[in-house]
Amino acid sequence: MRIAKSFLYVLGLPALLVLIWWLSTLGATSFFVPTPGTLASTFAKTWFGDRIFTDVLPSILRLLAGVSAAIILGILAGLLIGSIPWLRALTEPVLEFFRAVPPPVLVPVLMLLMGISDSMKVVVIISGCIWPVLLNTIEGVRAIDGVLSDSAHTYGIGGWARVRYLVLPSAGPQILAGVRQCLSIGLILMVISEMFASSSGLGFTIVQFQRSFAVPEMWSGIVILGLIGVAMSFIFQFTERRILRWYYGLREVENAV
Repeated sequence: MRIAKSFLYVLGLPALLVLIWWLSTLGATSFFVPTPGTLASTFAKTWFGDRIFTDVLPSILRLLAGVSAAIILGILAGLLIGSIPWLRALTEPVLEFFRAVPPPVLVPVLMLLMGISDSMKVVVIISGCIWPVLLNTIEGVRAIDGVLSDSAHTYGIGGWARVRYLVLPSAGPQILAGVRQCLSIGLILMVISEMFASSSGLGFTIVQFQRSFAVPEMWSGIVILGLIGVAMSFIFQFTERRILRWYYGLREVENAV
């Protein structure tokens, strides 16, 4: 019963939206809005073939590389900056400046500096994804309970042990909140970097479909981007539940009380 209820929650609204879409396109002849049946058949013909290896997988690999690097760099730098008050005060204006710069603006600059390559696209993704992780990590480290911090110092817990058993668990919820934001930003920047300078990838292919007036194919590319986003969200939720078992367990106890 519980599994069936969860299944309905996941698929109920998408099924309703598809039904509304199907009803609204009955008898319609618009060139720009394909019917669900047309889109489904176009999706299968377009993406179940060589494009999986020439466009989809390269885009996903760039996305994973950029997001992974941003998470690692953001957490490491955030732990360092958040733990040292004077370093935090020194870097805060610079961090706020670079955070305010829209990453798509950097694409032409990075093209000049790095050329048109996969490395450039990965750096574009890193340039936008690192900020939510970095800033949330800094705030999470700053928000560590003072009593717990003093107790760790009193018992001589320092170095890596302090980071592992105090800092990371305390800042974990905020760090993962930043990671959640990072995933959606990474998907957007993956597409933008491929639209500007690329000969393959989902962003490039969708633009080519649009320029050649292949409207159903263009919509099918947008659908596959949405499916990638949904898959990333589910994987993140599963991972978050495992990492923050103690946090969700504590919340369930508090709600029960």
